Amino acid sequence: MAVESRQRFEEIVSHAVLIPGENIDTDQIIPARFLRVTHKDGLADAAFADWRNDPEFVLNRTVSRGAKILVAGDNFGCGSSREHAPWALAAWGFRAVISSRFADIFRNNALKNGLLPVQVDAPTLQRVMAIIEANPTAQFGVELAQQVLVFPNGMTVRFPIDAFSKKCLLEGIDELGYILSHEAAIAAHEART
Repeated sequence: MAVESRQRFEEIVSHAVLIPGENIDTDQIIPARFLRVTHKDGLADAAFADWRNDPEFVLNRTVSRGAKILVAGDNFGCGSSREHAPWALAAWGFRAVISSRFADIFRNNALKNGLLPVQVDAPTLQRVMAIIEANPTAQFGVELAQQVLVFPNGMTVRFPIDAFSKKCLLEGIDELGYILSHEAAIAAHEART
């Protein structure tokens, strides 16, 4: 059985894109008119499409190119349950999103699609935002294996993630890939019954 392969989540060192607004919902991340597709091709252009009409929007700036980390205000990904939101963010090139709170459905969809939601407390988020505002090219690290966000000065802050999602991200598999990794044990069990 063919399973969609996914990039293993390795340590990220990158500058970050800052979108400081709170309650950024999935319709803002990817407007409804882009939901007609059932594949991920071309969704990079749909990420924040309505906001990108403003030439000053952060994703339109040269400094945003190549960033693998998105930093957003509290309650990121609220609204409807569209899986296209993490698809679009990942297609743009983001591998992690830092916020002080994520909507549960967005968090689950992100984890299932190889995008790491890094939840930090409000004071930590404010520190991250202040660093980016002072220096948009400041380099942050995200080390999933240790579950830490690394600041440009080397300071680290732990973030939570459940063990199963962490394993899947580190191994580059989804839920089906996890089940198939136990194919021999499953076949042995079926042979015994």
